[in-house]
Amino acid sequence: MGWMADETGLDKCAANFVPLTPLSGLNRAKEIFGEHPAVVYGAHRKTYAEYHARCSQLASALTGAGIRSGDVVATLMPNIPAQAEAHFGVPACGAVLNTINTRLDLETVAYILGHGEARIVLADTQFINLAEAAVARQDTPPLLIEVPDEAAGFPATGRHTTYEDFIAKGDPDFVWVMPQDEWESIALNYTSGTTGRPKGVVYHHRGAYLNAMGQVISWRLVLHPRYLTIVPLFHCNGWCHTWMMPMIGGTVVCCRDITAKAIFDAIADEKVTHFGGAPIVLNALVNAPEQDRRAFDHIVEVFTAGAPPAPATLAKIEPMGFNITQVYGLTETYGPATECYWKSEWDDLDENARAAKKARQGVAMPFMERITVVESNMDEIPRDGVAQGEIVFRGNGVMKGYLKNPDATAEAFKGGYFHSGDIALHHPDGHMQIADRAKDIIISGGENISSVEVEGVLMGHPDVLLAAVVAKPDEKWGEVPCAFIEAKPGTAPTEADLIAFCRETLAGFKTPKKVVFRELPKTSTGKIQKFELRRLAASL
Repeated sequence: MGWMADETGLDKCAANFVPLTPLSGLNRAKEIFGEHPAVVYGAHRKTYAEYHARCSQLASALTGAGIRSGDVVATLMPNIPAQAEAHFGVPACGAVLNTINTRLDLETVAYILGHGEARIVLADTQFINLAEAAVARQDTPPLLIEVPDEAAGFPATGRHTTYEDFIAKGDPDFVWVMPQDEWESIALNYTSGTTGRPKGVVYHHRGAYLNAMGQVISWRLVLHPRYLTIVPLFHCNGWCHTWMMPMIGGTVVCCRDITAKAIFDAIADEKVTHFGGAPIVLNALVNAPEQDRRAFDHIVEVFTAGAPPAPATLAKIEPMGFNITQVYGLTETYGPATECYWKSEWDDLDENARAAKKARQGVAMPFMERITVVESNMDEIPRDGVAQGEIVFRGNGVMKGYLKNPDATAEAFKGGYFHSGDIALHHPDGHMQIADRAKDIIISGGENISSVEVEGVLMGHPDVLLAAVVAKPDEKWGEVPCAFIEAKPGTAPTEADLIAFCRETLAGFKTPKKVVFRELPKTSTGKIQKFELRRLAASL
């Protein structure tokens, strides 16, 4: 018997065990960084002491309005200070935060409010009509609190209690309701629902804490970063970055409208050092007109995810002063869960080779136990950079499950891993690289074609702003690649130009057989909605 076999008296107790929660970060920041700027938005400038007091007032006011532990409080807001405050104020009264995508249609917003059983909704004035219509469809309508933004041109309508009036009733010294169990739910996020009803993904305090802390390591963060909110706070809770910032005394710089000009202004005027965003954001910066650009003299660290960034985009943006790290995850993994870990031996590669390495999804972040690529029988695929399988996740950064949907939860967790639905190859150095979403692979005459590969080639054309490739039904081949292109302003590439350009680097069967020039449909986070394009391709 080992000498540690007798552990009498070595139990968990109040002194040695506290449930993990991101709420602890803001409690600590109030004490340590009290006078440091916490949240900035135009004239709105709050220190950590003020930020904590406002979050406490929100928690207190919600309690006064009858919110109890486990109740859901929903928000319908862009990236403004009230949305950041809700990330602490809502769980600080024991409630669960449900941030709703502001670009969803009425039917979906009404479904989410009903499915999540929200008791209160905080809605920005820009979206108040949508909120009112969705609330009106509920059997037990939640209380609606209006969040006006006068500076952005959205003054209060006068139809509802405003956010400032609501929190004014709250106590800035309200004692926070901390979780008794770190498995308690902190947030409810609905998947984008491109197929059928969106699913309610439930986060716990432990996962939110560990994801926020783990990204500090992956992003090589030190004290007092200045973080720009490009990723919507309704998308995986802004990749947990709002919960992360108090841990390192960071300043959250709110960005309501995501434009190249707004981003350049924030970097130049607010000295922004970090932001996350989809490749479409990088593209906007690369192609910004001269009058929207600003000079800055520091390197801006960027996490990019949502789709593999085109090597051509990466090659252009890095010399502008941005260091890009490709990360990857899903709503079900609290946002980013893998990182493209840069190796020093890649430093001297040429521009294109560097960009190709940076386009990988990479390796597991520190808070994940294991992320790997498997065949349908759960055997790991060879790490040869050729074989393909599905990316699966195991660890503390995986959701609790889908709300009120045990069948979908069991299906997602079969074999002891969370199944992503993303198809990837595994390089010998351990880096994973997405080949495609399972549903985006094009099978032409029995050959698998990666839409990502074809898009990467098209994005290298000097006249192409954005490219998306989907399967178009074909009598002879079953499916053929169809490209949808947004051309750069002032250019007029033709279908023949682009097909010939692709033929220079791609096998004939991978070359698009049809090219359509049009604006691409996008989600709120800038992802291209391929299901819409597949529908269009089928009708061509």
